[in-house]
Amino acid sequence: MGASTDRPSRSILSGIDPYQGPFDQAALIHLLKRTMFGASPADINHFSGMSVSAVVDTLINPTAPLPDPPLNDYQATAPDPNVPAWSTWVNSQTTDGTINFQRRNSLKKWWIGNLIRQDRSIREKLTLFWANHWSTEMVSINNAILCYKHHETLRRGCLGNFKQMVKDITIDPGMLIYLNGYLNTVTAPDENYGREIQELFTIGKDPATNLAPYTEDDVKAASKILTGWRIDATGNSFFDPTRHDATSKTFSSFYNNQVITGRTGTAGALETDELIDMLLLKEETARHIVRKLYRWFVYYDIDSNVEQLIIEPLAQVFRQNNYEIKPVLRVLFLSEHFFDALNRGCYIKTPCDAVIGHLREWDVEFPSTTDNASNYGHWNKLRISLSNLTQNIGDPPDVSGWPAFYQQPQFHEIWINHDTLPKRNEFIDQMVSTGYTFNGIRIISDGVRFATTLSNPGNPNQLIQDAMLRMLGVSLSANTQEQLKRDFLLSGQSSDYYWTNAWDAYVANPNTTNYNLVNTRLRDLFKYMMNLAEYQLC
Repeated sequence: MGASTDRPSRSILSGIDPYQGPFDQAALIHLLKRTMFGASPADINHFSGMSVSAVVDTLINPTAPLPDPPLNDYQATAPDPNVPAWSTWVNSQTTDGTINFQRRNSLKKWWIGNLIRQDRSIREKLTLFWANHWSTEMVSINNAILCYKHHETLRRGCLGNFKQMVKDITIDPGMLIYLNGYLNTVTAPDENYGREIQELFTIGKDPATNLAPYTEDDVKAASKILTGWRIDATGNSFFDPTRHDATSKTFSSFYNNQVITGRTGTAGALETDELIDMLLLKEETARHIVRKLYRWFVYYDIDSNVEQLIIEPLAQVFRQNNYEIKPVLRVLFLSEHFFDALNRGCYIKTPCDAVIGHLREWDVEFPSTTDNASNYGHWNKLRISLSNLTQNIGDPPDVSGWPAFYQQPQFHEIWINHDTLPKRNEFIDQMVSTGYTFNGIRIISDGVRFATTLSNPGNPNQLIQDAMLRMLGVSLSANTQEQLKRDFLLSGQSSDYYWTNAWDAYVANPNTTNYNLVNTRLRDLFKYMMNLAEYQLC
């Protein structure tokens, strides 16, 4: 999908020149919320005082090790004869449908745990981006180990080379199942992946016409090249020359009538490399991927200004760097366009941003990392919440991914409707009021704990201003701020000391009475703020 044409342009004229404005806390929080899930107090403190280039370089160069694999949390429900409870299942194949179902859920819980515990880098946000780009459905793949392998391919390659990622995903066992690549043979060709590798994964469609620039014969030729890839009993892909179409394949004028010479024997696998090289020689591929990155990290609408000032120059950076991903992200996140005032607080939060972002921004305490049972139970609650909000990670609706990133003209507005908005508010209300308890351990969004992370919580005016910056990213009117202060923090009184005295008393003696006094006011204030429309934006 290209530029949307039926909505008025925002007329943003900023480009990829380096941002020269103030890199204050508001700019830092904007950067962190777009590149991570929420901006936690610890993250803000860690990066405060650093230059924008230093922060961006840290975000795109993760140093934390990759997470340990998911565990068997399902032994009591579906006994696994080969994997003890709380051991990893990723190296033990099974054809048992019930066990594979439980393992897939285990994988999703583990994934959510990684989002909660993410390091100070873009890795988690970018892994989810690629999971949406190379969209597969775990329920269709079925085999949980292949789902895990697919996920690990995305995680390991998320900041690497796009050309290598195309090759890795093309022969990825999970993708071979999902788009029938393992069934694609010389005697029974299957065009699924041959079509999607062009339409969705590399070339895309023409932005102006929404038509594919390649032909149906190009789809057939690509499918013939990809014949012969299979999956062995251990879940690894391999090339079977006996199933490969060894004839030469001729492509249309869009590809300059290129001919990929047919090969026999194991050399037939080299045709896949030639196909990928041909796809990435087309400038449309770089533009298509940059547009998708833009819609994920900046804004949904790509008008003619954005196409000229952002998409085209970033696509050139992509091509000039041999499809390395980091240089594109670095230029984007350091650009004046990324920090443009019109690109802040303008994007409806994804469910992951709304749920995971809230928990991280509020520094919600989860069980000890050694308490696997309690953590998996809490992560399962979040898995269900995300699914109810229509972002079932690991199972997007189809091969196109989540509609919010491609469906014109609504795009991100698809996340909000008569069903999902109340559920977003219900999640927040529960977390702020009672929290969620599993195994006797409660996770809760503690308003007092949140307030202590602000600069001067004893000053009601500063508290509200800091809370607006952290939660809303925008300032409410002076009259609104004054009303919030009076209605919630001052309980209808007119003097600021009515709140300051209560807070100081709590700090001096945090007993139950003093805690409840400030907590009730903070809880009601923050619940009100998080039910505002502005809270749904980032």
